[in-house]
Amino acid sequence: MPKFQILQRMTSRDRRDDEPEKGKGKKNDRDDASVSWRKRKKHFFVLSHSGKPIYSRYGAEHKLAGFTATLQAIISYVENGGDNIRFVRAGKHQVVFLVKGPIYLVCISCTEEPDDALRGQLELLHGQMLVILTKSIDRCFEKNKKFDMTPLLGGTEAVFSSLIHSFSWNPATFLHAYTCLPLAFSTRQAAGAILQDVVESGVLFAMLMCKHKVVSLVGAQKASLHPDDMLLLSNFILSTKSFRTSESFSPICLPRYNPMAFLHAYVHYLEVDTYLVLLSINSDDFYHLKDCRIQIESVLAKSNVLGEVQKSVLDGGLHVEDVPVDSSLRSDSPSPHPGQGRAAIASRIGGPAGLLHFIYRSINLDQYVSSELSSPLNSSRLQKELYRAYQKLYVSMHDRQIGPHKTQFRRDESYVLLCWITPDFELYAAFDPLADKALAIKICNRVCQWVRDLENEIFLFGGSPFSW
Repeated sequence: MPKFQILQRMTSRDRRDDEPEKGKGKKNDRDDASVSWRKRKKHFFVLSHSGKPIYSRYGAEHKLAGFTATLQAIISYVENGGDNIRFVRAGKHQVVFLVKGPIYLVCISCTEEPDDALRGQLELLHGQMLVILTKSIDRCFEKNKKFDMTPLLGGTEAVFSSLIHSFSWNPATFLHAYTCLPLAFSTRQAAGAILQDVVESGVLFAMLMCKHKVVSLVGAQKASLHPDDMLLLSNFILSTKSFRTSESFSPICLPRYNPMAFLHAYVHYLEVDTYLVLLSINSDDFYHLKDCRIQIESVLAKSNVLGEVQKSVLDGGLHVEDVPVDSSLRSDSPSPHPGQGRAAIASRIGGPAGLLHFIYRSINLDQYVSSELSSPLNSSRLQKELYRAYQKLYVSMHDRQIGPHKTQFRRDESYVLLCWITPDFELYAAFDPLADKALAIKICNRVCQWVRDLENEIFLFGGSPFSW
């Protein structure tokens, strides 16, 4: 079979959405000849520079050796011509390549996501590998070009699957910012004070998290923590079941902090979804970190921080219905635009003037806050569609060739999208497709003011510097 025929075969059939593999053991039954494998909308592959498969989102790696060899041949063919391959378009598919030394990463997608967004996802996928192995894995390939690193990733399938799934729902994957759990300022200060105490005892970073949201975070002086590292670290912890069953002490690499070396992470769940992470540079710090955890747990119990965290989880975050505006801007005001396309979304359910959702990113803090997803965005399909619309808007706003831009207004059959970027913040807002432009702009101003009024509750202030 000619080398490029395998890629062509993936473009010749209709695809299902990129839902995860279902059914125990099915992944091992899939190869590139499988109809169900070819119907997937979005594939991720990791292979070595010799073409040896390392990871595949769908299918069994050992059954995809021929396919990954084809990908390697394409990369090598372009490199031999003195160029670097970035992406290929094949029908409805985009094939995006990322070369990281001896490790090649490839995404084949027909989801219509921008090339830059897919490349950013490959960067995070590579970063997740470094969390587990560090960049020193490159030396193994220098010694042996046919080195097989697959056994070193054994048991981490859930980690990569969880990260790839987050590309469809977590704004942190393209905003490069983290989000905090809404809390009273005094509660967050109480948590930060005890974390500061243990950091001063020799801990590099202390993090109190609730799922992927930060409760409090403190770092040692002159130590910086990148939001991408926080994303990869929390994904690793949340998708590894063993962390939930007992206190754990594990080597972990933070690629943006130091890609060549391991830190040592003490992880302990304090509640069902609330966990403490203490990071040290010393491999023999387990008992010291354990003592720190006991001290932290005692203070948190006395100050009722954990109770407030659980209350915040139950209350949820910001809701578009609560944006404070006068009655003339509420969503039941008639829209001057005729209906078109998906009128169901324009059912006047949501916030003022048809506001459906928003994301506010503080540039100075590298933190973001987003409203809760609610009716009419109450299906996974609509939520994924909105998320990808935000992705496209973000890439468009930050396009280096024709931008960056300050504002953008888009209207299609699904949404009105508005983006506003200033030196202090970025705002991304989605309205129903019948929304009036002038009213939408007014509401965006109200959202920004509302966020500033609540900033002590929704952002983390006063921690150690996190510049990079």
